[in-house]
Amino acid sequence: MTAMMSEALSTPSAGALPELGRHAPPLQGVRVLDLSRVLAAPFCAMMLADLGAEVVKVEHPNGGDQTRHWGTAIQGGERTYYLAINRSKQSIAIDFSKPEGANLIKALARESDILVENYLLGTLERYGLGYEDLKAENPKLIYCSVSGYGRTGPGAARPGYDSVIQAESGLMSITGEPDGEASKAGVPICDITAGMYATQAILAALVRRLRNGYGEAIDIALFDCTLANHASVAANALLLKKPPGRFGNSHADIIPQGLYHTADGPLMFHVGSDAQFARFCTDVLGLPEVAADPRFVDNDARRANRDELDEIMSARLRTRSKLEWLPLFRAAGVPAGLVQNVLEALTSDESKAREMVCEIDHPTAGRINLVNSPLKWKESSLATPKAPPLLGEHTDRVLRERLGLDDGSIERMRTEKIIY
Repeated sequence: MTAMMSEALSTPSAGALPELGRHAPPLQGVRVLDLSRVLAAPFCAMMLADLGAEVVKVEHPNGGDQTRHWGTAIQGGERTYYLAINRSKQSIAIDFSKPEGANLIKALARESDILVENYLLGTLERYGLGYEDLKAENPKLIYCSVSGYGRTGPGAARPGYDSVIQAESGLMSITGEPDGEASKAGVPICDITAGMYATQAILAALVRRLRNGYGEAIDIALFDCTLANHASVAANALLLKKPPGRFGNSHADIIPQGLYHTADGPLMFHVGSDAQFARFCTDVLGLPEVAADPRFVDNDARRANRDELDEIMSARLRTRSKLEWLPLFRAAGVPAGLVQNVLEALTSDESKAREMVCEIDHPTAGRINLVNSPLKWKESSLATPKAPPLLGEHTDRVLRERLGLDDGSIERMRTEKIIY
């Protein structure tokens, strides 16, 4: 090991954050070491990047993140799945199964604030990169592990995949038509919400560290997060001691809600209170007598007589087109909307007004459109979105600027296939 590399690998711990300008992104100056792949944890790291953190994504030199090979390839060869969840990061390619590669990770962890990982139980510990190992290197490090079933319990060693979690958590049992088969959600919702919970926990741990100076180990499980997502459905199951059923596009507890066919296509609406129901019957349907009917006068009555109400509404809604009904819903203050496909939603006036699609210059694909962060701020700002990185695009820069390695050391490690 060269003298310069030895000096670099003794980088002091992170901890003190720089002063933040009034309008700066809230995590500006925070350093994140992203050792994750696929979706849940990379989604978390991307949210931290949106908030201004400097995120360094560590990938294996042989192919990188699995999602680089998933989805459809666009111009330049990058694939849609990877592009969706890795904006605004830097990529370095290190083989940490080799001791010198593991030492590079330790050096980066010493000067990082947050580490995000989602390896199988015990994997990082084999290379001296587990929480206890890196806590010894940097006591202020916030170390977040995202897995299918958590780091404790009977499933701790199992790999966790969204579709299986949807099945095991009960989510599929409540999704789909009442008389149909259980169905998974159209997006990997367990992964996405686990990434969101992980971000929330990291931010809380960061506040805690600012107050007492200590790092933290965070254990996020897709299974746990999906159970938490059940909310009122879980309360029904626990308090009523029976498994909830499937209601398709309707709601288990709030009536009426659902997808109803008009003369020329479907319309989705939600009546959330008795007052809204009265307006819905009178000002939308033109059936004030339905609002006064004892079978429908309050939500408990409507729930007990769901089928009868459904028959009345369905017949009435088929008498006009969806674009004739929609203004009546709007005027009455009853939530309703057309069923749009994803591309229609992304290119809608609402999406444009909220700047939910961003244009990014990509080094191989050119100018591309990606979904933007949904977070909006009054005083501070989000980081300007940048293109998801190419594999190892920033290896040399990070090793030079963060660890002070010289060109000779970098080239030697590349020749020895420690880095890419």
